[in-house]
Amino acid sequence: MGRSTVAKVIKCVLNILEKYICPRWISLIMTTEEQNQSKIHFHQKFGIPGIIGCIDGTHIRITKPHKDPNLFYNRKGFFSINAMIICDYNMAIKAVDARRPGSSHDALIWSVSSARSYFQSCYENGIRGSWLLGDAGYALQPYLFTPFRDPEIGTPHYIFNQRHSSARNVVERTIGVLKSRFRCLARCLQYQPQKVAQITNVCCALHNVCKHYKVQEIVVADLVPEENELASFEIVNDAIPDSEAAIIREEIANRLHSQS
Repeated sequence: MGRSTVAKVIKCVLNILEKYICPRWISLIMTTEEQNQSKIHFHQKFGIPGIIGCIDGTHIRITKPHKDPNLFYNRKGFFSINAMIICDYNMAIKAVDARRPGSSHDALIWSVSSARSYFQSCYENGIRGSWLLGDAGYALQPYLFTPFRDPEIGTPHYIFNQRHSSARNVVERTIGVLKSRFRCLARCLQYQPQKVAQITNVCCALHNVCKHYKVQEIVVADLVPEENELASFEIVNDAIPDSEAAIIREEIANRLHSQS
């Protein structure tokens, strides 16, 4: 087949998979049983109650886009889209937003995402006690626990941050498995951003299919976790923390400290 024919086939297949596979296999909505399983897992293993998932961003490398290339040039020095991933304790992807350019910060992507709107709506409707874990790039919110800033060793804040980091590692492992299964996401995709977003969405859905049918996970050794790449570029969110969330986080930190 000629290149133009292959391009048409890829476009057709991506459209079909994104329309029919993604909505079925990627969903933030969790049953009460699923939420309880997640909360029990995180509480028993890490001591943090109410956790139903973890959030992080990952860069998908792309060639220089035709339109607004400067928006896609990220702080690590290459063109990319920044894909937001939310996963549960079992490494199933519950939400993905791959529409944003590489220069966009994780917190901005989260703030304009449908996932954030979903959690905000749940909170405003009186649903409490369910949280995501996110790194210091996000702002503390009534449904998103972030670590404390610069805690001293041995303090309750320090112990909380240790547990928080260990628990949040599941989303980093999820991204690693995703990119190992679908190596195109770990290389430079030779497509424009819209198609790269489609490819990312479909790969996330197929990752969940693999999880459901217990397909063996293959983690490739040469895939370096992004949090270890150019760590000096880490950005800490300076937004004023939510007061209700701050009180709850403080209580958890003190309880973890008293139990240590």
